[in-house]
Amino acid sequence: MSKQNSSLKKIKHSGIVSRIEGATIIVSITNKSACASCHANGTCTSADKQDKEIEVHNYEGSVKVGNHVEVICNQEMGIKALFLGYLLPFLLVMLVLITATIITDREEIAGISALAVLVPYYIVLALLKQKIKKSFTFSINRVLE
Repeated sequence: MSKQNSSLKKIKHSGIVSRIEGATIIVSITNKSACASCHANGTCTSADKQDKEIEVHNYEGSVKVGNHVEVICNQEMGIKALFLGYLLPFLLVMLVLITATIITDREEIAGISALAVLVPYYIVLALLKQKIKKSFTFSINRVLE
């Protein structure tokens, strides 16, 4: 797939403007699982809703708190987030698990080592949070009526 075609793919979410801080708009988005549309979702105890706040920087349009908007980002950012949050830690765990099993031949040490590798990984991720945050940019496509 060409770079031009992949850059056209967007991830869109509707949300509500919760705050405006200068040129930064904070949009609240409620992610719902597939069962959220079920007729029994009011009585179900599953935690199927997740509220997120998205920061849209350098927005020059006119929106007000409470406006319904559509927030968009490139699909590449979603893939990057998936890689950093799930795929890379999984690969690290598997690599350490296999390596420690071969070296020590003791499953309990290999298992503990594999899980322990996540501690420094997530510490580094937390330390780089601001740098990573800057690489994820969102925009508002339109104000929804």
